[in-house]
Amino acid sequence: MKLLTLGSLFDGIGVFPLAASFYGVKPVWASEVEKAPIAITKRHFPNMLHLGDITKIDGGEIPPVHIITFGSPCQDLSNIGKREGLAGSKSNLFYQALRIIEEMRCATNGVYPVIAVWENVMGAFSSNNRMDFKAVLESFTGSKIPMPTSGGWANAGMVRGNNVDVCWRLLDARYWGKPTLAQRRRRIFLVADFRGNRAKEILFKARDLQSFPASCGKNRLSSAGSCGIPVKETRRNIPIIRPFQERRMRSAAKEKNETGFIGSFGKTDDPFPTMLAGSVNLFSFWYEGKEKEGFIRQLTPLECERLMGLPEGWTAFGEQEKAISDYARYKALGNSIAVPCAEYIMAGVAESL
Repeated sequence: MKLLTLGSLFDGIGVFPLAASFYGVKPVWASEVEKAPIAITKRHFPNMLHLGDITKIDGGEIPPVHIITFGSPCQDLSNIGKREGLAGSKSNLFYQALRIIEEMRCATNGVYPVIAVWENVMGAFSSNNRMDFKAVLESFTGSKIPMPTSGGWANAGMVRGNNVDVCWRLLDARYWGKPTLAQRRRRIFLVADFRGNRAKEILFKARDLQSFPASCGKNRLSSAGSCGIPVKETRRNIPIIRPFQERRMRSAAKEKNETGFIGSFGKTDDPFPTMLAGSVNLFSFWYEGKEKEGFIRQLTPLECERLMGLPEGWTAFGEQEKAISDYARYKALGNSIAVPCAEYIMAGVAESL
């Protein structure tokens, strides 16, 4: 069987290459401009070619690959951003990825890539009065795509145009992994098949996934599906851990909204709010009946890695074992993709091809 190969645009810390490697897919090259993520990826994939700035890449001159993945910048599409949409200076880089794919297809007479995978925030469904996602579908298919009669985009769907099979699906990280991840992280995953009708099989078929063993090490957060806290340490008291929505809390405090402020503290079994690159991720802890003795603290980079489904210490060091700062780790993790979701996509691609 021919070895499947992958190229990763907007690579970040190499989550798509990591997920692909689980299924025998070889990561060949990556494009990224942030120094810390590049160093992290070089450490884990020393043989992968780094292409740098996406605007300076010619898709017809780089090594052709079976699969191209890209989580293009989301700042202009996010519901908490400026909502400039695909016209924004950052999210507009989506079209650079499409250009590279088209250049590679032209240079290889339509042979490569076979599959493209795009990932982005849920806000892409609604930005620019819902026209941005229409533009995404039309860019992949080269066809006019009508707006849904409902006026909005469904969380899952499929279209076809000019022999390109496209499916999309909204995946929430909290429902993926073994044990399931304790983070609410809803992301759109779109699969385009340029040489067949396999996108729906890749994106909608149920399949078992590999998983990392759960760790019960230092600073392990107690959440649904994790190992909890030893009875000896709790002295038979019941530990309460509650993540809370920092933005909602600050807004409620500013408005002196007591109900909203209390509501920003979730229930014990609630998932952690989506980790963001530019904010502090906090949680509260106390023993039942001793709320006044509780405290609030920030998630550690290690705990953030666990919430993303990454191997522990994935972001701790760069090439030549140079330590990565906590600030750079938080930023990289907040911009990253949950591993189990990427793994599910890569498992489907490997199985289908």
